[in-house]
Amino acid sequence: MISRLYSLIYTGLFFILLIGSGCAGEQNRDLTYEIEPSEISDHIHWLADPGLEGRLAGTKNEARAANYIADHFRQFGLEPGGEEDTFLQVFTLNGPMAQAMDRENSLSRNVIGIIPGKSEIDEYLVIGAHYDAQGMGGIISLDESTEPAVHPGADDNASGTAGILELAHYFSEIRPERTLVFIAFSGEELGLLGSRYFVENSTLPGGEILAMVNLDMIGRMENHSLSIMGTGTAEVWPDLIEQANTDTLDISQVSTGRGASDHTSFYEKDIPVLHYFTGTHADYHRSGDTADKINLEGTAQVIRHVKRVIAKLDTIDASKLSFIHSGDRQPEEMRMEGVTLGVLPDYSYDGVGLKLEQVRSGDPGDLSGMQSGDIIIELDGNLVNDIFDYMNLINAFEPGDTVEFLILRDGEKIPIEVTF
Repeated sequence: MISRLYSLIYTGLFFILLIGSGCAGEQNRDLTYEIEPSEISDHIHWLADPGLEGRLAGTKNEARAANYIADHFRQFGLEPGGEEDTFLQVFTLNGPMAQAMDRENSLSRNVIGIIPGKSEIDEYLVIGAHYDAQGMGGIISLDESTEPAVHPGADDNASGTAGILELAHYFSEIRPERTLVFIAFSGEELGLLGSRYFVENSTLPGGEILAMVNLDMIGRMENHSLSIMGTGTAEVWPDLIEQANTDTLDISQVSTGRGASDHTSFYEKDIPVLHYFTGTHADYHRSGDTADKINLEGTAQVIRHVKRVIAKLDTIDASKLSFIHSGDRQPEEMRMEGVTLGVLPDYSYDGVGLKLEQVRSGDPGDLSGMQSGDIIIELDGNLVNDIFDYMNLINAFEPGDTVEFLILRDGEKIPIEVTF
């Protein structure tokens, strides 16, 4: 998942009736491929192999991962959706995170494969996941040690990449009515760079993107719990998600369409989005995010749910996918320099304030007594309604400043003094 938004908090904040129908000649054709943990495991182990050194955007190992994805798209029979009849869309990495990770002006690439629709070829459903990870660490690492170490990125986000590969394989068996566009984005960890580039420089030949479904960190399911964000961006989402829940998953629906992953780039273009996410964990952005810790059956359950959602999307009227602004907003200012609280937000939290998923040991938040589960509701006497309030307020302070926070813990309001 994007380190830019986290780092900004951390450094100054941070589809087919096809199962039951098809064209006339395919009506009784059985699918020969199903989504199974073994195939998911193969993809995740390959992508998270230490030999790829964390797949940092703009490196030779990111290019190796891109070729792996493109080769599978080709094997599944997808059409190239990139530039010059290839699966690749090349772009240049720029911005504060790219500069901080020594990737400024390096070339990166999105990988795009297309399954053309049978009847509505110019109506697109985008299914995406980022395949870049955190390389050997650096500013986007949360390891306690500052020594370089491979950050395999098994959950973040080999899991989501495996998901789009599995879905591409599944839907390649029988063409859907609408065109499916599978995109493996790069540069997500450096600020959503690949997805932002795509929405500004689409390689699709006209037509309309009806919706975007994003898979990011879907590999650590616990207790059958799944968060799906963006459910307030189209009226159809809540009911459709429940209809697709035949695995009795415990699904938390979060309305906001803006968040710390590539769906945000599409939401900002007034496109309905969904973001699938099984939660953060102690190995997030650390060298411990390894393939052996993935819940393969849980990951398969997530992918199967996405499969059923896509199947339903393939059959509903396009008017039901009218975009709804989910009421969130952009921060007024975002910067990489500044004070550090040292917290990881709970991205699935949809209430008032900034809920803390993790508090990093030894940083100001921890030293002041903040705990996981705390909700920051005031900062220096100012209300904190959401993550964007927090970002805007924290930017006013400098190292050495002492600031009073008000947090909500188990229903009790507790003042906490933090020295940066």
